[in-house]
Amino acid sequence: MSTTPATGTIEGCRPTDQTPVAVDADTIADAAHDDLRRLADDLASEGCVPAEVTTEACFGEDCSLATQREADRLRDLVDAAAFLGANHLTVDVCDVTAPEKARPALSAVEERARRDGVTLDVRGLDLD
Repeated sequence: MSTTPATGTIEGCRPTDQTPVAVDADTIADAAHDDLRRLADDLASEGCVPAEVTTEACFGEDCSLATQREADRLRDLVDAAAFLGANHLTVDVCDVTAPEKARPALSAVEERARRDGVTLDVRGLDLD
């Protein structure tokens, strides 16, 4: 018998016949929970499970407000991913004008994702 709850939980898991899929963020951007629920149902009926949401992020302006808008958009995607049951959000950063503004914004999104049970994978900008 395991002494840690996580180990016991993992030992109780087994593979399924569902296919993990990546959902493009454009598909779920601004979607209401009812729409996300329908998408999850449609995926399940096809034998698929949403495992990941993917998106691009651009921080091309040296403007705190623009950086905040992009971070807010990513936070909305974290919420949508969590609602769908996807446990991973991959963000490809395509443009960064002011890394000193983008890094803390993405770190805050990462913290929000962690709290919501979603792993944030940022590509194209080192958060450290």
